[in-house]
Amino acid sequence: MGETLSVSQRSWIDRLWAGIADRGRAYASVPGRDVAGVERARGLAAALLSQRGEASGAAVARELLACLRTLTAAQRLEVLRMMGQGFGPDEARLREAAEAYLADPAPAKAMRLHQASEPARQELLRRMNMAPGGTAMLVALRRELLDHVKAEPDLRPLDHDLRHLFASWFNRGFLELRRIDWETPASTLEKLIRYEAVHEIQGWEDLRRRLLPDRRCFAFFHQALPNEPLIFVEVALTRGLADAVQPLLAAPPDEAAVNPRDADSAIFYSISNCQEGLRGVSFGNFLIKQVVEELKAELPSLKRFATLSPVPGFTRWLATQAEAGDLAEDETQALQATKAEAWWRDEQASTAARAPLLRLAATYLTRPADSPHADPVAKFHLGNGARLERVNFLGNTAPRGMRESLGIMVNYLYDPEKIEANHEAFVLTGHVARAAEVDSLMRKPKRAKSPAPQPAEVEAN
Repeated sequence: MGETLSVSQRSWIDRLWAGIADRGRAYASVPGRDVAGVERARGLAAALLSQRGEASGAAVARELLACLRTLTAAQRLEVLRMMGQGFGPDEARLREAAEAYLADPAPAKAMRLHQASEPARQELLRRMNMAPGGTAMLVALRRELLDHVKAEPDLRPLDHDLRHLFASWFNRGFLELRRIDWETPASTLEKLIRYEAVHEIQGWEDLRRRLLPDRRCFAFFHQALPNEPLIFVEVALTRGLADAVQPLLAAPPDEAAVNPRDADSAIFYSISNCQEGLRGVSFGNFLIKQVVEELKAELPSLKRFATLSPVPGFTRWLATQAEAGDLAEDETQALQATKAEAWWRDEQASTAARAPLLRLAATYLTRPADSPHADPVAKFHLGNGARLERVNFLGNTAPRGMRESLGIMVNYLYDPEKIEANHEAFVLTGHVARAAEVDSLMRKPKRAKSPAPQPAEVEAN
């Protein structure tokens, strides 16, 4: 937990609140140090909610954060349970406001009901956030919370409140887009290596390849988490749509490198969320759209903006189809062929599997967003207004790509002129915008007609 919370460069807001907290210490009602651990955290939380002064509140909040840092993971879990089970709305006040609204549903009474329904927990979290390093602490606490929330329903109210507040605090208006290159501080570059979640970066030399002139990397940052990327995207500048990721990750011969000024396509081949504690807070849709605008301004020659994306849910969906007996004969045979080791290196096996697997992938990706096993990557890009442009056979033959999607990768095209229309159609009706080529993949081959039986010849007696 300490690694996430140690921030080398504070923002001016942190320095400001540190000064206020220093001055407010004399006015704060802080529980004595005769109690420690979880009990001290409990007392500090109650004291923080009772403070009315800004300076004294900042001082108590800083004490609470310092206390949390000294606790073990098990003790912090106890504090999370305490926060999740307590600090709810005032029941008497909420009941009174609800009854008043039901008797007279006037706007003023609706506002009173809304205010009464807000749990004290949210105010506690807001006050914790005002302390120096408060945002980083809350993000780290939610990261720990997510490890337990499924098994402990009593933690869900705290998770809900944190996610609700993060959605406001990490609003797009507070995010800063930065381009990452080889001149970026090493501490930030090191985090790219650590956080890359799609195509693992194999050390500094691999990272250097991904930051060469024919590449671009952009990340969102927030002033409360200086030098901590929230999400980043890696882009390859190419001629034409890329249909496989291995060539993009490999270092090309010098004569094969694309001059950025000659590129006509920008391929978004990796998007990685960096802060587990911010899971559920969407940044990717803003990131892609803003990067498209940045690239258009820098390189007017770019005509296409597309992804080269994985299909992480494909093999799980195939298993359910096979179990239900919903596969055609050639699809069953293709799936069986993929059980062989390194089947994709066998020309005969891969040729036989190609058409059935592409058909199945296209069928899977064009299903409604609310279908069982809906692919999360497809849902993300289609929901952002992209078009399903192309399905690529053996686009990723790395172990993870073969395990999750039998090597299938997808190009989602971001057409600035059609993004909003595609988004509205997908959200309102579930319609998947797609190229004609994708529709053609789903057509099953016609079975050859069997010759008509010939009448048997009658032998002459």
